[in-house]
Amino acid sequence: MKIKIWLVNHYATEMYKNKAGRHYWFAKELLKRGYEPTIICANAYHNSYNYEDTGREKYVVKSANEVPFVFIKTGSAVSNGLDRMFSMTRFSLNLFLASDNLIKSFGKPDVILASSVHPLTWLAGYLIAKKYNIKFIAETRDLWPETFVAMGAMKKNCLIAKALYKLEKFIYRRADSLIFTMAGGRDYLKEIGLNNQNVHHINNGIDLELYNKNLKDYTYDDADLSNSELFKIIYTGTISKANLIGDIVEVAKVFNEKGPHNIKFIIFGDGHEKQFLEKYAQNNQLTNIVFKGKVDKKYIPGILAKSDLNIFTGRKLCLYKFGLSPNKMFDYLASGKPIISNIECGFDLLEKYRCGITVQSGSPVELVNGILRFYNMPSEEYERYAKNAVKAAKDHVFKAHTDKLEKIIKDLLQ
Repeated sequence: MKIKIWLVNHYATEMYKNKAGRHYWFAKELLKRGYEPTIICANAYHNSYNYEDTGREKYVVKSANEVPFVFIKTGSAVSNGLDRMFSMTRFSLNLFLASDNLIKSFGKPDVILASSVHPLTWLAGYLIAKKYNIKFIAETRDLWPETFVAMGAMKKNCLIAKALYKLEKFIYRRADSLIFTMAGGRDYLKEIGLNNQNVHHINNGIDLELYNKNLKDYTYDDADLSNSELFKIIYTGTISKANLIGDIVEVAKVFNEKGPHNIKFIIFGDGHEKQFLEKYAQNNQLTNIVFKGKVDKKYIPGILAKSDLNIFTGRKLCLYKFGLSPNKMFDYLASGKPIISNIECGFDLLEKYRCGITVQSGSPVELVNGILRFYNMPSEEYERYAKNAVKAAKDHVFKAHTDKLEKIIKDLLQ
């Protein structure tokens, strides 16, 4: 009899559209191995007014390459305010209310894996698992509410934070198994006074087969990318305060004034900060940075193939001592180009694989010096960084990650 597993992730809606992403790749691999995976997500796309129509029902079922997707009605949320909280609550409540019908349609799952893009997903997954005597895996991708406290978006002693801390400990104590995307998950548990022994680390990663297919099939024509005279530094992802793209703009300003003048920063993505930063660059006549906007993910491999250096930036947060696993890092690694980051963290993959460098957080000077190091680097040393990046990508393919997940599932069901 096939093992059934529900992969619950509020924001996996994008995975249906892109046919890519953590839980889609898990599901695809599990299908090959004879499992019956189902991805459960919101019907609304993240930071968008677009949605999958559920009509008058609480959910609708579709599929992508034989992977079933259940879209739970939530409503759109394009800000971080009350509409986001309402969307989270509605997703979790409607999922719980729909669980009887879902079990009638798909059969009772053997395992529910609920992913903490927000903690109410945990709660819904746990309550369904408890109600039907199903094994429950809590996956932690973001530390809630610790991330918001560290960023100053929430006070540690406020009522909402206290409630979320209690929910976090409740889930960590009662889950049958815990998975962290960050390598220091066990250390975090000890720091908050817990000692759950069934703790595992499965990093984010990449489907190299899909990446290389997209590299071959989809070309993004762009004059800046095609300009062989430029030393191209590329960022792909959300343009938000959390990602501090303003740091990249400030560094571009330094190079604009002092040179080298063939260094160009090429920013792909969208977000709340894009318009402000774009206007700032224009007002300061920064000709060495350009915002290209959001592109379909299938074009990312072709874009990164024309990079000389990939970059990601962010705040210095104490919680990063437990590790850092941004999805964009694995696209960067697969491109076979070096990476520069100013996010100091524990378990640093750039240092481990020597495929890039991490400079001091909050220091434009260090970021400038790091970029110049790659700009002036001898070709042999540069190629070592490039080869190490490919090695790191190969070590984080989802076939290997699914081996880890499969072992966790089998151990739970023995």
